[in-house]
Amino acid sequence: METNDAGAAEAKSGEITVAVLQKQGDQQYFVDEAQGAQEKADELGDIDVNVINLGTDSNKAINEVDNVIAQGVDGIIIVVPDTQIGPQVIDAARNAGIPLLAADDAIKGGDGKAAPFVGFDGTAMGEEVGTEAAKLYTEAGWTPENTKIIAAWKQDLQTCNDRVAGAQAAFSEATGGAMPEIIEIGTDNSATDAQNKAGAVLTSNSDVQNWVVWGCNDENQTGVVTALQNGGISAQNIIGVGLGGYLTCKDWQAGQESGNKAALFISGYEVGSSAMDVMNTAIREGEALPAETIANTNIVDPTNWEESGLVCT
Repeated sequence: METNDAGAAEAKSGEITVAVLQKQGDQQYFVDEAQGAQEKADELGDIDVNVINLGTDSNKAINEVDNVIAQGVDGIIIVVPDTQIGPQVIDAARNAGIPLLAADDAIKGGDGKAAPFVGFDGTAMGEEVGTEAAKLYTEAGWTPENTKIIAAWKQDLQTCNDRVAGAQAAFSEATGGAMPEIIEIGTDNSATDAQNKAGAVLTSNSDVQNWVVWGCNDENQTGVVTALQNGGISAQNIIGVGLGGYLTCKDWQAGQESGNKAALFISGYEVGSSAMDVMNTAIREGEALPAETIANTNIVDPTNWEESGLVCT
């Protein structure tokens, strides 16, 4: 993979400053990610971490990249609110000679080359979700005739498209191609929007007995499951498989029967820690950042989520 990487002009010693710019910095996943970056910096020593919450504002992201460059940071780790700003932030960092690392959402420069990346393989993540959903669907004895699938995600975000496509492909393979109808819901990736959109779907599909639910993240999946349950669908007739686990596990923690049956646990903490580790190495040794650093994932459910280290929000 060809990457855009300003690299480090020379190896640096002593204190360095790394800016961590995150979209939706108040979501638990990104809170964990910032914590992972900070604690890895504390462990490595001599790293000043500047965490900035970008919300969902792409203009703020571009401005903050310019600001931290002007402040003379040694490295930038960024989760962009919108991948379309890739060329602006990559070019700004490269022109300033500052290494930039994309976390969670891959971005490309205007030349089509990707920024160095730390996070998860979106398609593989989706495949794990789809495989687990198919297993639970088969065990329940459901059929395409009495079941529909709701897939909810922000449809202009490539990472989400990869995850949802992976889930569908894996479900289809695991069930021999005998797929229930899939209803696709476009959302802003929030639980509230997913819940609102799913409510309308339920109204027009009142004769459906069973529902399988997946999406780009826990917000989508739990939002849809909440809408189904609020609409009178029994938890026994819902198989929701989350992606993240931090919201899916809330019902498990409370001991409540729920349509949230399983989740793919992705650790924001691990991504933040890994990002800070590879950034520190690049700066200290004057080397280019690695093209990809892929974090681990695993399926959790009510029986094993606590031992996984998953934190409920």
